[in-house]
Amino acid sequence: MENYESTVVREGLSFGEGPRWHDGRLWYSDFYRHGVFSMAGDGADERLEHEVAGQPSGLGWTTGGDLLCVSMVDHRVLRISKGVASTFAEIGEYCGFWANDMVVSATGYAYVGNFGFDLDTMLAEIGVEGLLASPPPTTNLVVLNPDGEVIQVIPDMAFPNGSVITPDGATLIVGESMASRLSAFSVSADGTLSDRRVWAHLDFVAPDGMCLDADGHVWLANALSNQCLRVKAGGAITGTVTTTQNAYACMLGGEDRRTLYVMTAPTSDRFNIADFTLGKIEVVHVNTPGAGRP
Repeated sequence: MENYESTVVREGLSFGEGPRWHDGRLWYSDFYRHGVFSMAGDGADERLEHEVAGQPSGLGWTTGGDLLCVSMVDHRVLRISKGVASTFAEIGEYCGFWANDMVVSATGYAYVGNFGFDLDTMLAEIGVEGLLASPPPTTNLVVLNPDGEVIQVIPDMAFPNGSVITPDGATLIVGESMASRLSAFSVSADGTLSDRRVWAHLDFVAPDGMCLDADGHVWLANALSNQCLRVKAGGAITGTVTTTQNAYACMLGGEDRRTLYVMTAPTSDRFNIADFTLGKIEVVHVNTPGAGRP
């Protein structure tokens, strides 16, 4: 079992999500600063890469090197080429509420989740106990081809969130935040998914943003606590990282891909976080390097 405590390398975020290691920098979305940012590995030199009025989340890149970014509120995936944004896909008809995280394969297929329901309003109205007593609506995972066309819709997903693709491109693993599980799919050559199965069930864990390491273990942020977990297939926990505040996404990066970057904030409740800049990026150096996508 690996156990770590993180250190803070950057403060002043509102709510950071979608961290990705790309071209020697950490890229990430900040919901309420309405932008995609990047920074050097040590937390220095933060740059605004692109403004996203519709609130950015999941990030990825096309095979040609253009940035893809989920625009949450208007349920779009944007394609940003040479600083100019255009609509890559409209997925509103498949979303129960805001669009959210996304992973893009090495061959250009994108897998996009959404909330499925207004979590913050529901929590304000009925609280956690009410939410647990009455399971919220499920929603869809949307599969886009490299041209931005919807080619498959996977139903009955319980808040599909962080996702990873194995290095061979053959398996997609998706965190279902409202079901405390990671679900796996086989990925065909045309990008479509089949053979849905439970990869890991984790009691009292709400899987959020996550990444994969070279041992095939998943590092995931547990949105219910100030902790990231390292999990292997079947659900055994093989590592932990304790952070200074709640953890919402993580990514292995750095020159050797052994630096785990964790996006943290006091809460994910937009009614209590959107007007503040209390978000942080925290880091820890781990034993096993990152692998696969993102």
